[in-house]
Amino acid sequence: MKVFIIGAAGKIGRRLIDRLAARGHTALALHRKHEQAAELAALGATPVGGDLTRLSGEDLAELMRGADAVVFTAGAGGAGPELTDAIDGRGLETAVAAARIAGIARFLLVSAFPEALRDRGPSDGFEHYIRVKKLADAHLAASDLDYVIVRPGTLTDDPGTGRVRADLALPYDTISRDDVALALASVLERPEIGRTIIELTVGDRPVDEAFARLAARGSRPIGRG
Repeated sequence: MKVFIIGAAGKIGRRLIDRLAARGHTALALHRKHEQAAELAALGATPVGGDLTRLSGEDLAELMRGADAVVFTAGAGGAGPELTDAIDGRGLETAVAAARIAGIARFLLVSAFPEALRDRGPSDGFEHYIRVKKLADAHLAASDLDYVIVRPGTLTDDPGTGRVRADLALPYDTISRDDVALALASVLERPEIGRTIIELTVGDRPVDEAFARLAARGSRPIGRG
């Protein structure tokens, strides 16, 4: 499988490249900075240069053409409302348009757990981020793509355990970026899981077992189709 990763140079994107390579898949890694190309290649990806905030849907479609799936894990990372709008908002819309133009139906979006970081008190910047993420989810869900929106709990850099909780709705908790990347790789291998939103936290079920369980349930309860 060829997987086009938007946000490949980020913390989850880099981990996903490694997990895909370990499973025999090819990662096409979109990156903005020239110096990132060698780093991504060393991880096992095919680097693809391009700035998400400057590409049109048509231009991005040309870069992703030939891929079997798209994973959008790009994010502004708290860099301010303007960049959040440009990447998490308009960037997602551009990627959805590009996937449709390129004829790539499978589209995974790393979103945000609704209760993430609520214990830190109110913040205008964070509330703006949550609004943009929800609108991005809605935009993808309204498309005709075979989407999966993954909403991880608060992300940590702890070593992954390979064990998670994954379901349509979960109590709030944290999860390591290692385990998010492993979960994305597992979902990509299960076409039975589609047109749905999955919440993801630390848990006690092995990742592949957790998603095999969802696949066995025929997890397509949300959206059209």
